Amino acid sequence: MRVEHIQPFVSAAVYVLKQEFKVEVERGELSLAETDYTTKEVTVLIGVTGDLEGTVLFGTTEEMAMNIVYELTGERKVFYDDTCESAIAELGNVISGRATALFEDQGIKCTISPPTVISGRGTIISAVNMRRLIVPLHTRLGDMDIAISLRERVPPPEA
Repeated sequence: MRVEHIQPFVSAAVYVLKQEFKVEVERGELSLAETDYTTKEVTVLIGVTGDLEGTVLFGTTEEMAMNIVYELTGERKVFYDDTCESAIAELGNVISGRATALFEDQGIKCTISPPTVISGRGTIISAVNMRRLIVPLHTRLGDMDIAISLRERVPPPEA
């Protein structure tokens, strides 16, 4: 995995969190995932296709999702519900959409899938022979791990 494939997602996440929620974002130390299991309470899965292929996972806590709802609506949630799920899915979608625009600026064309939300830790999401780089982000709303598994698409051999 190349740094050029990671940086657009990190830049997009920092930008969206700062612009939408007026929070400072501190990036933690990068690491390689040791497992294919989800490690957070809530994970948003975004597929990437085009010149790049793979997945991006946004993992966080239910509390962060509830904090995002509060920031957006002023409504304080006591329990994680459909509104929280929708808010965290949309956050992953907006970050990923901004990242694809940054890729486009580099001449890399790709599209993203609609977000899929996985609730609970321990779901296996295999990147099939691709390593997953984890980028932790820390904010006053909570912590988010961005797990990136991307590679350049290899065109099929000509017949």
